[in-house]
Amino acid sequence: MEWTKRLGMDDRFQERYLNEGFSGGEKKRNEILQMAMMEPDVAILDETDSGLDIDALRLVADAIAEVRSSRPTLGILLITHYQRILDHLTPDAVHVLLDGRIVANGGPELARRIEAEGFEAFKDEVAA
Repeated sequence: MEWTKRLGMDDRFQERYLNEGFSGGEKKRNEILQMAMMEPDVAILDETDSGLDIDALRLVADAIAEVRSSRPTLGILLITHYQRILDHLTPDAVHVLLDGRIVANGGPELARRIEAEGFEAFKDEVAA
C-alpha cells in the first residue's frame, strides 16, 4: 500500500491480476512498483520508455526517481534508444553499445549527442 501511494498509483492495482486490463503506462508503472517492493541491488530497465505517451513517460520517470530517492544505492541500468526519458532522469553515465561492443562512454552530454547525430555517428568507432 505504501509504494502504491508513493508512486501515485490507484489502490485497485493491488486487486487486479498482474497486468490484467492495464494500459501500457500502467504496466510500466507496475514494473516500477515491483522493483520497489522486491528491493533488488540492481535493476535492468530495458526500454521502459517504449510505447509511452508523454504523460505516461513523465509518470514512469517520476516513479523511477521516487524509488531511487528511497534507495540511493540501487544500481539502475536503463536501456533506451531515445533521449526523451533522460529529459526526466539524469544518468550518472551513458554508454553507447553497437554491434555488441561499447563504442563510447560519457555523461548526459553523450545522450544529447546521440539525439543530435544519431547512432550512425558512432559506426566508425565500431570498426576501430
